[in-house]
Amino acid sequence: MSTLLLRLAAPMQAWGIDAKFDRRGTERVPSKSAVIGLIAAALGRRRNEGLEDLQALRFGVRVDREGTLLRDYHTAKSANSAYVTQRYYLADAVFLVGLEGEEGLLAKIEHALRFPYFPLFLGRRSCPPEGKLLLGIRKGLTLLEALRNEPWLVSEWAQRRENAEVHLRIVTDADDSHTNVYFQRDVPLSFDQAHRRFGYRRVCEAPTLVVHNSFSRNSTEEIPTQHDPMLELGEE
Repeated sequence: MSTLLLRLAAPMQAWGIDAKFDRRGTERVPSKSAVIGLIAAALGRRRNEGLEDLQALRFGVRVDREGTLLRDYHTAKSANSAYVTQRYYLADAVFLVGLEGEEGLLAKIEHALRFPYFPLFLGRRSCPPEGKLLLGIRKGLTLLEALRNEPWLVSEWAQRRENAEVHLRIVTDADDSHTNVYFQRDVPLSFDQAHRRFGYRRVCEAPTLVVHNSFSRNSTEEIPTQHDPMLELGEE
């Protein structure tokens, strides 16, 4: 097995798994359904085509930058009525996404992401990716190994604003060896607009990855001074 790595970053992202028309939320990490949808778009698959090979890929996310939750207060009006919708986004988030599977399928996906058939977006059409999306295949590495070995993806400028020690969350598909798991309904069974269907998967959080941030402003030691501002108060 090998692992294909992606960098998901943009001014705004949206990873909703339970959205109603008047309220469209977002999860704090990319959903498996959205990432599979992105890959299917790159491959040129239609909404009524099968997804079994993509469903079987083991999926994981490392949160390199949490981002900020934003709410878009949106109004719309038709000829007969007016209504309000609230749409949520993640601003300035950065994620490392891994897909573990057979190298032949990963190579096919890698080529498609390099030359996508359809436009790519991060959860919603208003959220195109920025910068480098495709990081490549890490041959012979499991999903967790690849997520732990990859350098931190945050820019040097952004690292200055982070703490001297950063803990990166890692969320992956769970297997039988994991005990602390929860279920999430974001496995796409069909993207057909006439009848979209999603299944459940078992999810777990791995131990956080600790990054020592040498660029942090918080790591700079204060230089002691010989000046005592209270000295004059003690003199008569």
